[in-house]
Amino acid sequence: MTLELRGITKRFGPLVANDRISLTVNEGEILALLGENGAGKSTLMNVLYGLYQADEGEILLDGAPLKMSGPGDAMAAGIGMVHQHFMLVPVFTVAENVMLGNEATGFAGTLDLDAARQRVREISQRFGFDVDPDALVETLPVGVQQRVEIIKALSRDARVLVFDEPTAVLTPQETDELMEIMRQLRASGTAIVFISHKLREVRAIADRITVIRRGAVVGEASPTATNAELAALMVGRPVELTVHKEPAQPGPEAFVVKDLRVVDDTGHTHLDGISFSIARGEVLGVAGVQGNGQTELTEAIMGLQSHVRGSIRLGEHELVGKSVRKVLDAGVGFVPEDRQVDGLVGGFTIAENLMLNRSHGKPFVSAGTIRNGYLEEFAQTKLVEYDVRASGIQAKASQLSGGNQQKVVVARELSRDLSLLVAAQPTRGVDVGSIEFIHKQVVATRDAGVPVLLVSTELDEIVALSDRIMVLYRGQVVGIVPADTPRETLGLMMAGERPEGTAA
Repeated sequence: MTLELRGITKRFGPLVANDRISLTVNEGEILALLGENGAGKSTLMNVLYGLYQADEGEILLDGAPLKMSGPGDAMAAGIGMVHQHFMLVPVFTVAENVMLGNEATGFAGTLDLDAARQRVREISQRFGFDVDPDALVETLPVGVQQRVEIIKALSRDARVLVFDEPTAVLTPQETDELMEIMRQLRASGTAIVFISHKLREVRAIADRITVIRRGAVVGEASPTATNAELAALMVGRPVELTVHKEPAQPGPEAFVVKDLRVVDDTGHTHLDGISFSIARGEVLGVAGVQGNGQTELTEAIMGLQSHVRGSIRLGEHELVGKSVRKVLDAGVGFVPEDRQVDGLVGGFTIAENLMLNRSHGKPFVSAGTIRNGYLEEFAQTKLVEYDVRASGIQAKASQLSGGNQQKVVVARELSRDLSLLVAAQPTRGVDVGSIEFIHKQVVATRDAGVPVLLVSTELDEIVALSDRIMVLYRGQVVGIVPADTPRETLGLMMAGERPEGTAA
């Protein structure tokens, strides 16, 4: 069995997301599709899965053209997709989720749940998944939910499986387990397309690597290629991947959180009495699978959470109960995890977004009037310094790619006089070259004596930038450990285990 994409082009208005892309994946092979966020990988796979229609090109299975009018056609052809964000109904059982969209009926047209349960058991036994067909999906760990997604695809006799950034929400141990599952699938003859921007994972699992940059295939690589070689293909120039920093020279405690609790309107506790501190000139990294309280922590600091108890002190300032304006005025810089919701105003220009949190006074406003000359000079400087790719400083933020939007947010926050930097997913959606630059800026901020709270789902980023690492699990601190703690230990902590000798 051979799946082939020939000359696939997909446009969204003037934007060419895929530019005449051709690739082939064979039975029993893992093809890695490597590229930056926004390079066009997911768009290409959505074309393959029938979610988008190609403007040009064709898809062939064993030499025969496929007509894709929707995902149903893809599934009928034996193509399955495991999405980055799981397509599961939390209140349904595993068996109910597996039969969704492919409902088998028994006597008098009733749903044949027994057949779905048996199918789940057969696939679980074949691949050692250990999934209970009657378990409610909402009660399952994230790694097991991903196995349910794989079972859904295999239950429809998928011969080609597409994994779209499948490790984004997994612990290191769950990632290793997924890699083993993929190897088993390969051995069974399944063709796999593995989409990722993580060099470590691609080199560990792929048989071949295709690199996409700005919507076009720019090269093929072997898994034996070095990280530097792959990064250069992704970016188009040599990139320094190692974070170079001197040992921290921490000063006195500058930021102290005590017994912090965050409860939502329904009474659900997101943070359950956590305490920690950060010294001047120190980076504290917050590790954990997404959804274990990281978002609520940064929002509590910034005054974006309403039901907060405990204390958050920055120097002489108590931040609990303060407005976002007061928190910013205390010298807190904030790179939010969702730039479009909390970081930018899409209808504003790049220049206007660069002055958002300083639009009430100097240096951008004088006597109630914007100093346009100063703003334009400042914005033009940041456009060049942060390599924001746009038609100019008057371009609307909504017209920028996700990566360029992130650069605008980072440029704005790091250009302020800070007493604390809160950086949540600071490199999400930016290219490797910009990651290199942003990492240098975070280290420079630390070296200038500013305490830094770094939240990231990229464990490599946490390890590279942090001086200490705090692991959160279900709203509690599992432990605070040195940055050189082994990845295996961090992975156990991210799953809620406190290794012997690790203090909370």
